[in-house]
Amino acid sequence: MEEKALQELNDKLDHIAELTLIGSKTVLNIDEAALFTGLSVGHIYRLTSGKQIPHFKKNRRLYFKKAELEEWLLDNKILTESEIQSRASTYTAIHK
Repeated sequence: MEEKALQELNDKLDHIAELTLIGSKTVLNIDEAALFTGLSVGHIYRLTSGKQIPHFKKNRRLYFKKAELEEWLLDNKILTESEIQSRASTYTAIHK
């Protein structure tokens, strides 16, 4: 039982180390990109083959700029009611 608990703790520490490494990098490989985005590696491969996600290819390997992945993840913002109302007020004030 104690050995299982130690293994789980070791796995968690490995995961924390991996996340820390990703946090300090600007360019990610496909496994790191999957962990960063929360998508599966297979899904990222499908997105890259469909040219739906920003990526680079060098020596048959895929790389991703972390900043571009963040931008891609956040590119379809849903406006709040107050943002919509503010835009509507501005539009009606300009286009009387």
